[in-house]
Amino acid sequence: MGGLGLGLAAGIAKLTDYQIINVQKDRKRADERRVSNQVLHAKRGTMYDRNGNVLASSVECQNIYVNPRLIEDRDKAAETLSSVLGLDKASCQEKVSRDSSFAYVKRQVDQEEADRLLAENIKGIESEPAIKRVYPYGALASQVLGVVSTDNEGVSGLEKQYDDILAGEDGSLVRERGRDGSYIAGGAYKKIPASNGTDIVTTLDANIQRAAEEAIAASVEQTKAHYGSVVVTDPRCGEILAACSYPTYNQLDLANTQAADMNLRVVTDAYEPGSVFKALVCAAALDLGVVTPETTFEVPAKIKVGDDWVSDADKRTFGMTMTVREIMRRSSNTGMVMVGAKIGADHFSEYLKRYGIGTLSGVDFPGEATGIVRSRDSYDGSSLGSMSFGQGISVSPIEITRAVGAIANKGIMVTPHLLKSMHGKAVDKSDEDVRVISEKAASKDISMMITVVDEGTGKGGRIDNYEIAGKTGTAQRASQSGGYQKNSYMASFMGFAPARDPRALVYITLDGTPNGSDAAAVPFRSVMSSALSVLGVAPTR
Repeated sequence: MGGLGLGLAAGIAKLTDYQIINVQKDRKRADERRVSNQVLHAKRGTMYDRNGNVLASSVECQNIYVNPRLIEDRDKAAETLSSVLGLDKASCQEKVSRDSSFAYVKRQVDQEEADRLLAENIKGIESEPAIKRVYPYGALASQVLGVVSTDNEGVSGLEKQYDDILAGEDGSLVRERGRDGSYIAGGAYKKIPASNGTDIVTTLDANIQRAAEEAIAASVEQTKAHYGSVVVTDPRCGEILAACSYPTYNQLDLANTQAADMNLRVVTDAYEPGSVFKALVCAAALDLGVVTPETTFEVPAKIKVGDDWVSDADKRTFGMTMTVREIMRRSSNTGMVMVGAKIGADHFSEYLKRYGIGTLSGVDFPGEATGIVRSRDSYDGSSLGSMSFGQGISVSPIEITRAVGAIANKGIMVTPHLLKSMHGKAVDKSDEDVRVISEKAASKDISMMITVVDEGTGKGGRIDNYEIAGKTGTAQRASQSGGYQKNSYMASFMGFAPARDPRALVYITLDGTPNGSDAAAVPFRSVMSSALSVLGVAPTR
């Protein structure tokens, strides 16, 4: 009776452990052995360029995994996985030896490769359906498009910006297994289908994008710049036709990618804009009516700005009588300080706000930098003078593009954007348009920018048979120890064409080059020529 009592007590204790104390743990272990729960990945939406070319799409593939508890010959399983999938054998051996019922071996395996592996019929080696991104144009526009994780989530670029639209919603498949790992006919089965993501059409033009990437890559190499960037827009509506930085990266080779190369620097970085900014300063002065293109100034060889003396790039030692047009043509720093003084600090600060300088541009892309712009109440003795020729202020290229685009667009500033349409409906940003200067002031400023390209510092950007409006820039690069670096500049060229009715605006920046703005004129001319040809713009001269 005593022995029977002890046995009964032990039985009760074991039942208590199974059904009360460790019930959740035991249920989980039983389900791992009996129930297979797979994710049915949604097919991510396709991204097209403006002409219907596929830039990124999704294809079906397989995730390969193992159930170590079903594997009978671990050495054979590891050897097969290693040889077919091209993996390290030691890593495969570790996974097939785990005390679990599930371990991923390799994700997003091509269907053909998965079929070869599964044809070996090794118990415990299994697969689940998955989705992966493919890029018909290779690494073209990789910084704009971005990448997705192995879990099909957007982590950069437009993939991240529009993840909620592109991603769709995953489904699931629950099935019941037998003791040998095979699925039980008539067993538990529940399937929730995946809901695929939405396709989007971007504003990019694949041909202009390729021209931009090739031109900036060649220029960075030739000028020994640290980085280079290009952005091409339609200034009438803000659509971004091309955008890129160099160095760039390949979405399919992230293991050999530097994180910095994934940045679209026209959005994520901020710089002193240099003399390109003079186009905006002159437009403000014209809009206020304090100058005309023919207003004259007695421009000294050097002028004091705060505690420093400012001179022109030509290092002249004598004063000159210059019109505002001549100041722009020569890109005179001393002359622009005098134009800035005509505007005055209060109005200067007001026009910075009108141009949106120091605020987000509204571009539909993650990680935009706003730069550093002094508020009016923090101006010191050098602020107005230095900003008048593009120093003492830090802005992103996309901000400058938007602001100069207002000059090109008869004084109306539009929002730069990369999404053209989705669900078959065009994106309309016109409700965000704002007039920042008068059409008359814009026309006068354009006239001076034409002179810059025809006769001045921008002659390197001339294109036969087209009237180009543009402005050069050579800004010193700030040093981390204070002041400016020697022989290191931000060379830039901003221009639009045809000047009186622009279809394309191109902004080139070369960061950390020992060369001046002439270096940026070379890729400008190449990219603009390609854009005008692709867009079918007829000659204007």
